Amino acid sequence: MITEVYFVRHAHSVFSLDEEETRGLSSKGWEDTKEVTKILIGEDIDYIVSSPYTRAIQTVEGLAGKLNKEIIRDERFRERDLASRSHHFNDPMEAKKHVFEDPFFQYPGGESNKAVKMRGIAALRDIISTHKGKKVAIGIHGHIMTCTMNFFSDQLHFDFWKSSSKPDIYKLQIDENFELLECKRLWNKKIEKGAKAKS
Repeated sequence: MITEVYFVRHAHSVFSLDEEETRGLSSKGWEDTKEVTKILIGEDIDYIVSSPYTRAIQTVEGLAGKLNKEIIRDERFRERDLASRSHHFNDPMEAKKHVFEDPFFQYPGGESNKAVKMRGIAALRDIISTHKGKKVAIGIHGHIMTCTMNFFSDQLHFDFWKSSSKPDIYKLQIDENFELLECKRLWNKKIEKGAKAKS
């Protein structure tokens, strides 16, 4: 029996570490959620799950409203803590690259990629077990999404994370043995470029 999981990376949000859990979408982000909803409406989604962070919930709110479905919040799909909030990085991008290169490494107060992958996979296994054979959309973040998908393929690492957009949608077909049968990107790059041109 195949379960279809749709990882929905949240739409654009203005970065603020102090408001990591509560910052909402930007005007561009809200505009892009209309297309997210349009794409997923055609997929006959059965359940909607999300990280508890505001920007992730807002990205799938339109879909939930159209389908009249509850958004089930799962703390395990929250974004990774790269380090404690007081930790300073001279080069944040290089710091992110390093944790992908060494999955067991963690900065002070942060999570290793291995730890992020373990909680993402634990949550995904629970979804497959609970909603076997169904279609589940998951509002998620870039790092936790990449680390979770890395379980199925070592090719999905730092470069994949960098290439992923906000928003983005990946459709995964997973069988009852927790084997990935297919992974397909549903977000249209032409739409993404068009949205950028307006911002």
